[in-house]
Amino acid sequence: MTAAKGLLANGHYNERRPAIKVKYITKIEQLEQLSEQERADLKEVTDKFDFRVNDYYLSLIDWDNPDDPIRHIVIPDRRELEEWGRLDPSDEKRITIMPGLEHKYHSVVLFLVTNKCEGICRYCFRKRIFIKPEKESIQDWDAAYRYVSEHPEATNVLLTGGDPLTLATSKLEEIMRRLREIDHVQIIRLGTRMTSYNPYRIIDDPALLEAIAKYSTDKKKIYVVTHFVHPRELTDAAVEGVNLLRKAGAVMANQTPLIKGLNDNPEVLAELLKKLSFIGVPPYYIFQCRPALGNKAYTVPIEQGYEIVKQAKARVSGLAKRARYTMSHSSGKIEIVGKTEELVYFKYHRAARDADSGRFMAFKSNPNACWFDDYDEAVEDCPINLPQRLCELK
Repeated sequence: MTAAKGLLANGHYNERRPAIKVKYITKIEQLEQLSEQERADLKEVTDKFDFRVNDYYLSLIDWDNPDDPIRHIVIPDRRELEEWGRLDPSDEKRITIMPGLEHKYHSVVLFLVTNKCEGICRYCFRKRIFIKPEKESIQDWDAAYRYVSEHPEATNVLLTGGDPLTLATSKLEEIMRRLREIDHVQIIRLGTRMTSYNPYRIIDDPALLEAIAKYSTDKKKIYVVTHFVHPRELTDAAVEGVNLLRKAGAVMANQTPLIKGLNDNPEVLAELLKKLSFIGVPPYYIFQCRPALGNKAYTVPIEQGYEIVKQAKARVSGLAKRARYTMSHSSGKIEIVGKTEELVYFKYHRAARDADSGRFMAFKSNPNACWFDDYDEAVEDCPINLPQRLCELK
């Protein structure tokens, strides 16, 4: 069986064109689409934060438009040098059990399986994994599997990083096999941007589809959570990659951050939500951009973001509006559920502490707030409205 033709997971024999190999660009000096002056100006940014992209994704950019949204995703911006935010905006260090293994919610264990991505989003909230990679991804695989096996409450294992689909298929299959040997692991989740950055990684690898078909069983599914952020990413190749994953038995969902200059327009966001629903990829989360170091230029204030999401959802059907506008805060996933002129309302969609699960909170409006910690005027007494840890911080 070769990448050019073979028996796919859907049982259909597929004659295909030769496998497409993408070309990677990892130094800003290699980016011929920029002027010499632009490359020189951005070198200071790429000396601080990694840069990586491929020629497939670059082909989606309209280079005649300096405000092109796809360009905004992967081409550095000197505003990233502004000292704003921190390297670990969701305090993942607090929930790290061993290098590369996090356990925040009782039913979900997270594996950072690699420190590599097919392309690096400029708004990435895990910039730290490219700075100190040896401290971030899993080093002791046997210990990681043993930890999961010793925690029967962990029914979900999320493979992330980095991007798990940058791993060799043989390594990814080994991970899925080892996890399927742990009886209480019901769901294996792959969080990936590969369908956006390089769908040919999926299209041209029948072995990957066969592995998913093997380990996504009738009662224990593999979920693939994609990361489409703009409707122009939904190319014919991207849709083909999604359909192959679905036919192989993966359950699909999508999460996207709300990013200034990219999808912070109700019409653009609505178009993304609609197109995702059309291809069978339910919108899952719309995330508030995390306050990672260098992310100020990409961040939409929360209350402005709520209005954008509200207006976008008003334009789409129920199937397209399932995504929750949420902050992935250290204390849990906090959904932004409502707003009046004077108040903004939050609810714990998922809480790190069971006592906070479902907690409803009201704060006085702060139009400049970009993160939950920017709100400090709870409408009622602190113990009613805030988790104890945050109360103690005030």
